[in-house]
Amino acid sequence: MRISSSQYFTLNVETMNNQQASLANMYAQISSGKALQTAADNPLGAAQAVALSSQAANLAQYTTNQSSALTSLQQEDSTLTSVTNVMQSIQSLVVNAGNGTLNNTDRTSLATQLQGYRSTLMTLANTTDSNGNYIFAGFQGGSKPFSDNPSGVGASYSGGPGQRVVQISDTRTINVADPGSAIFQSVSSNESSPVASGASANTGSGTISPVSVTNSGDPANASTYTITFGTTTTGTPPTTTTVSSYSVTALDPTTGTTTTVTPPTPYTAGGNITVGSQTVAISGTPAAGDTFTVAPANTGKTSDTDIFTTLDSLVNALKQPADTSAAQATLQNALTTAGTKISNTYNNVLTTQTAVGGRSQEVTATQTATQTTSTQTASNLSDLVSVNLPSAISQYEMTQNSLQAAQQAFAQIQKMSLFNYLTG
Repeated sequence: MRISSSQYFTLNVETMNNQQASLANMYAQISSGKALQTAADNPLGAAQAVALSSQAANLAQYTTNQSSALTSLQQEDSTLTSVTNVMQSIQSLVVNAGNGTLNNTDRTSLATQLQGYRSTLMTLANTTDSNGNYIFAGFQGGSKPFSDNPSGVGASYSGGPGQRVVQISDTRTINVADPGSAIFQSVSSNESSPVASGASANTGSGTISPVSVTNSGDPANASTYTITFGTTTTGTPPTTTTVSSYSVTALDPTTGTTTTVTPPTPYTAGGNITVGSQTVAISGTPAAGDTFTVAPANTGKTSDTDIFTTLDSLVNALKQPADTSAAQATLQNALTTAGTKISNTYNNVLTTQTAVGGRSQEVTATQTATQTTSTQTASNLSDLVSVNLPSAISQYEMTQNSLQAAQQAFAQIQKMSLFNYLTG
């Protein structure tokens, strides 16, 4: 097969052009540090690089979200710690208020102190983050969640009912803020005690004790029990005896019906009275018509679980003179009721704080996993698109030397012809 001079020259020029193009591509890779200049360089690798870049961007956003979530949870935890400290101070004050040696002036002073604690709680309930959002406002972070009621008793909640959430991974979102209504106007279903109280209109000296629960799983404990005092006459005339007695009725929360569970029964001061699987003791001398109540911690009424209502009622009770046995009994009953409600709120705050701590730990663990994945993704992407400089430079020099040798050889071959040989 004959190869013409023009074919030979064309072939050599094309080869040198290809080598020059290869050198230009190598130079671009070395100067940019990227092995993939265009998708044509490595179509499969380019597709993988796009996928890895997208994954890296998502992981970077999740990292940002995790930091934001952790900051929010840490602030909530810190605020709840302050709330528990205030609640402990309030509990100590309630115990102190029950000291029988205190006079009216002493109790008024305690009421003033209690008002200060209430104001502190209100400030904590309206805590804002660094962006000015209220951390206990639910979905409505820009709205102040709590404000005092016009009546002067309790507070109203204006925040949203839900929890703000942040996505911290492909498959996980996490709550970063609890609504204030679930903290300051609610109680824990598992850590709350039934509430015993005496009617403010009672005229006797009867006082009720905190409730003792013998079987927390008894459905009957969901009813609200009313203990009503009266008198019962026993015996046959002319020999009769009139004694103080009590009867118990139960209000079913499901049906709304009231039934008598204990008929008129002679009253013994200090004796236990059974209501469902619960017992209370009433001491002193209740007057006919006096009533006492034993109710679940959460009856469905916000006023029964609102800590601000509880504190306002207690402040009012402490400010009332307790110069008679009836007034002293009213104060003692108010302290018993408030003590239970405050304890229930305190336990609810602790339950919430425990949940916040658990979510913080989950975010921290997710941060670690995300960092590991991000590092691996970056490494994989680098392996795909980054240039191995020592190898690339070595390959560049080899190609350059090859091109120079081809050029020199081609220059010598160009001089070779039969005419040159005959005339040489």
